[in-house]
Amino acid sequence: MTEVQKVDLTKVKPYGDTMNDGMVQLGFSLPVPAGDEASEAARQLARKMGFEEPSVVYTKDLGEGYTYFVVYGKTPYTVDYTKIEVPKVEIDVMDRGEIEQYIKDNIKRDVVIIGACTGTDAHTVGIDAIMNMKGYAGHFGLERYEGVEAYNLGSQVPNEELVAKAIELNADAILVSQVVTQKDVHIPNLTELVELLEAEGIRDKIILCCGGPRVSHELAKELGYDAGFGPGSYAEDVASFIVTEMTK
Repeated sequence: MTEVQKVDLTKVKPYGDTMNDGMVQLGFSLPVPAGDEASEAARQLARKMGFEEPSVVYTKDLGEGYTYFVVYGKTPYTVDYTKIEVPKVEIDVMDRGEIEQYIKDNIKRDVVIIGACTGTDAHTVGIDAIMNMKGYAGHFGLERYEGVEAYNLGSQVPNEELVAKAIELNADAILVSQVVTQKDVHIPNLTELVELLEAEGIRDKIILCCGGPRVSHELAKELGYDAGFGPGSYAEDVASFIVTEMTK
């Protein structure tokens, strides 16, 4: 039986073959044509990043003077895992049946929730996972919840249209999914929604949540949202937050 090596959580370091060897695999592209010079440029860049003994193990000519690299190297740096604090949505997550009963016992009416991918974002995988009846990975979406009126507006929904729909339906909560985040386009888009709700005088009347691959609870709070849900979140996480927030 292999003996499990005790890890010093105050000095956590990457490993490849051997604990604490610092091995890291790094992938990146450079705007240079493929060749020996390109590989040397990638190696030197990895060294400037702080990697020891960097070696280029894979290259791919991307055409038009661009090359992709995979580099192996050792990092001398560690992190103190014991001092890491990450802001999270602090809730007791209920399952679907518990949420439905909570609504009956505490809210005593249907909860109206609107979801959409806003701006130019055409990717509905995130909002569908939370809203659609079939849900995702065995976690049913909000459309299946008794006591929840779920409206999935789909993709590329202008913020103005989302706000208008929220007013029309007297929504309790708005869920915004942002998958496309190149050049941080999600930041001004998410900020604009908050500003529009404030301009309409209804921001304090609506629970506002956002989610996506680059969305954290900390970022969401900074942008004026009530909660942020990153990868690995399901309908019950979002619903638990909304219904408990409504009763506060």
